[in-house]
Amino acid sequence: MTDMADELDDSRAPLLDHLLELRRRLLFCIVAVGLAFAVCYYFAEDIFAFLVQPLLHAGQKTVIYTQLFEAFFVQIKVAFFSAMMLAFPVIANQLWQFVAPGLYRKEKRALLPFLLATPVLFLTGAAMAYYIAIPMALHFLLGYSGMIGGVQQQALPAIGNYLSFVMQFLFGFGAAFLLPVLLMLLERAGIVTRRQLIGARRYAIVGAFAIAAVLTPPDVGSQLLLAIPLTILYELAIIGIWFTERRRAKEAATTPE
Repeated sequence: MTDMADELDDSRAPLLDHLLELRRRLLFCIVAVGLAFAVCYYFAEDIFAFLVQPLLHAGQKTVIYTQLFEAFFVQIKVAFFSAMMLAFPVIANQLWQFVAPGLYRKEKRALLPFLLATPVLFLTGAAMAYYIAIPMALHFLLGYSGMIGGVQQQALPAIGNYLSFVMQFLFGFGAAFLLPVLLMLLERAGIVTRRQLIGARRYAIVGAFAIAAVLTPPDVGSQLLLAIPLTILYELAIIGIWFTERRRAKEAATTPE
């Protein structure tokens, strides 16, 4: 216990030093986002061309903009969202560098895997949204085109609305796939226990379908594409917590008094 206290004491610093360190880390993040934004803005049209592929494959070959500045702001948004994703490893590293000195060695070893798993899970969710959920949703929504009462009903999506639609899916699915990391961190902090998560399983399933209903179109297929993985990820978090509990118990048994 004394060694752990000494380890933490060695990393303590005055409040002013912490504020200066925080400012330095924030400046690194801002510079990283700024550089990434410059690069992404140069390739904004190529990035949007990639994002618009599901719409093209769904048979819609036209997008419109109804305001003169809409197309320009779409390029800005595309560049910004892309820059945030591109700069995320730098932002996460700076956050880790700021927080790590105040942690014990065991805490560092415990949190580092979560930090490394975050971008992997987010990209997995975003990829599932792009390659599976968005095409299914577009197929459902564009199915309303055609003759209705003798009048031709045609979809003419606005460029800004389509970007918001795609980003909602990408960030919604990406954030949803971070559920195991969130639950395991909450358990690590002592806020929830594995028994509580098991007892709340039925509510978690209802919550998964509620989240899917908010983030996806009203068709059942798109909702199941998000609700089922959320339920599976909840169960995986419980299994992961069980493994970490066993490891902590073994460490506690082998640690001398």
